[in-house]
Amino acid sequence: MPGTADVVLQAGVVHGDVSLGADPLPPWSVVPRQLPAGPGLFAGRAEQLRTLDCALTAAASHDPGTATPDSDSDVASAASAMGATVLVSAIGGAGGIGKTWLALAWAHLRLERFPDGQLFVDLHGFSSAGEPVEPAVAVRGFLDALGVNPDRIPTDLDAQAALYRSLVADKRMLVVLDNAATSEQVVPLLPGSPTCTVLVTGRHRLASLIDRHGARHLSLGVLDRDEARALLTARLPDRVAADSDAVDELVSLCGGHPLALAITARTADARPAVPLAEVAAELRELGLEVLDHDTDAAASLPTVLSWSLRYLTDQHRTLFALLGIAPGPDTTTAATAALADLSLTPARRALTALEDASLLERRAGGRYAMHDLVRAYAATTAQGLPEHVRKAALVRVGDFHLHTAFTADRLLDPHSPSLPPAPPAPGVRPHPLPDPASAMVWLEAEYATLLATQRTAATLGRHQVVLHMAWALKTFHLRRGHLRDALAVWRAALDAAVHLPDPTALGRAHRTLGRVYAALFLHKDAIRHMDRALDLATRHHDHTEQAHTHRALAHAWKQKGRDRLALDHARNALDLYRTLDQPTWEADALNLVGWFTARLGDVTAARDHCHTALALFRHHHRPEGEATALDSLAFIAHRTGDHHQALDYYHQALVLHRRHANIQEVANTLDGTGHPLAALGHHDHAREVWREALQLYQDQGRDEEAARVQQELDNLDHTRCPATDSR
Repeated sequence: MPGTADVVLQAGVVHGDVSLGADPLPPWSVVPRQLPAGPGLFAGRAEQLRTLDCALTAAASHDPGTATPDSDSDVASAASAMGATVLVSAIGGAGGIGKTWLALAWAHLRLERFPDGQLFVDLHGFSSAGEPVEPAVAVRGFLDALGVNPDRIPTDLDAQAALYRSLVADKRMLVVLDNAATSEQVVPLLPGSPTCTVLVTGRHRLASLIDRHGARHLSLGVLDRDEARALLTARLPDRVAADSDAVDELVSLCGGHPLALAITARTADARPAVPLAEVAAELRELGLEVLDHDTDAAASLPTVLSWSLRYLTDQHRTLFALLGIAPGPDTTTAATAALADLSLTPARRALTALEDASLLERRAGGRYAMHDLVRAYAATTAQGLPEHVRKAALVRVGDFHLHTAFTADRLLDPHSPSLPPAPPAPGVRPHPLPDPASAMVWLEAEYATLLATQRTAATLGRHQVVLHMAWALKTFHLRRGHLRDALAVWRAALDAAVHLPDPTALGRAHRTLGRVYAALFLHKDAIRHMDRALDLATRHHDHTEQAHTHRALAHAWKQKGRDRLALDHARNALDLYRTLDQPTWEADALNLVGWFTARLGDVTAARDHCHTALALFRHHHRPEGEATALDSLAFIAHRTGDHHQALDYYHQALVLHRRHANIQEVANTLDGTGHPLAALGHHDHAREVWREALQLYQDQGRDEEAARVQQELDNLDHTRCPATDSR
């Protein structure tokens, strides 16, 4: 019995209607066993292995005369009986993602399905080996592997391919075409027989292979957390068990990227005396530098990734580099157009090219994202671009996001004070937003990018953009209750305002930062910044800013229980708004005066103020102001024992707050609603609304309010006394 080559009798061969000659082949031919060894330590990919099995099952089930297998256990018998029908699976993914590992692991698991042999060729589409393998070279290698006498091999590529297809006709064979660059490399190597199975791996999505030859594309992503941990465990079993926390950090830092994990495991294995925590610290601090290798290209993640740029145009390489430094975790076509100074159609095509090269991933909602390590590599390539090119790109994309955010803010709250930014850079077209609903959707989708845009602007010294971005996010932060983020945004805005000549900008930054501190119950900081804002407004005779700051101080002193002092500030704000002829702000101050008057016991005057505020809000079509006035009237009704009226007001306020997606005020109104419900003995309903309020407070980081509502819930079943609104 031969060792690695089985010998089978070869009958005469005919390709199509063309005879290849009398006995052109030897009477005996070799059964090739060309598969390289499988990956030594393979972990995860169970779903992808099942996908390949299912593809083979489906191919077998569509072969005429073959019964459809009922389960995975029938696959082997179906394939063994007559082989799979035409099946080409194209495994695509980024460099180092494990495409070849998967192909070889599956092939070795399913060897019994291919008794007539396995052919393998590395097409070197992406490697250090130089130019990709020409189809003629690959076909000639296959003919040699099939035992064809060199003297009998035609010189013409088409004739060689025809001979190859004839040799594998009706054979149950596996053909693995690894590391393909283009469909043109692959097509001449496809068998014509429906009994053969082909696996193709490559970084590019081979579109014509899918369209014309029915290839099933399997996009390979990173390992999930359990799979990544299993890979490290397989390579470092004792050390993984000894330091679970360090392993979790290594998994996170590698982002599930198989080659990064393999390099990390190899590094750790070579340093047995170094704790895994130190390996993780080095990776955290040095990033891609740790995953590089000076002498072995295939063991260097940056080098492996660099091969993916080989077939890109200069424009696409530049975009790839710019995406590495662009703010935010992902991007859109419109943002990319601004970044690269392109119109929408070329931007879309460039993104598709990077997606086809497995350098970008298309996600839901038309968004594109890079793996963190790929992005880090892109950022390093960006350093090769001229500084003015990098800065101009960041200015353009920053202006795109700022101006779109400003438009969104105006749609959400057209009556609030605005701070229009300077015109955008030439050629920048903000994303069109037709209505408040689309504005909120856009802000939600772009929120992380908008925060990153402000940080990038600060790095570039674009102080106006830093301040304007904070202002553009003000309504969104208020409605969503993102108080911790708002604190960071306004701290940055204050730092930027110090560099601007406009004292109003500085005062606004102090005042708004103070409001955020107050919302977080950081009272000392809140008062310090608001007092500074009031001093600036007074010194510069800015009555509008004085009014806004008095209003802010009223809210701040309320949280300290200083209702008399809060009322004084609310009245100062009301007087100033009346002199400024600002009816909607006058309504807001009237509502505040009514609220504090009620807390101090004069419910008749309080009710009159709040009804007047409600009428003004309705007259000027300010539904959010209307909701706050209704909330105040509900508070007053509950204080006077009219709990049913209180619930009616609270319900109206809640409808308006939910309609405008004002989550912060939804939490406040739910909090208030629980008190008349409890007073009426509706404990189950009170518990329901307080639990929702508690969850919202916790989500928004409002710990003081959350603790207070939790206390209400704890006390709910331990008191028969009517609940009193302590807000």
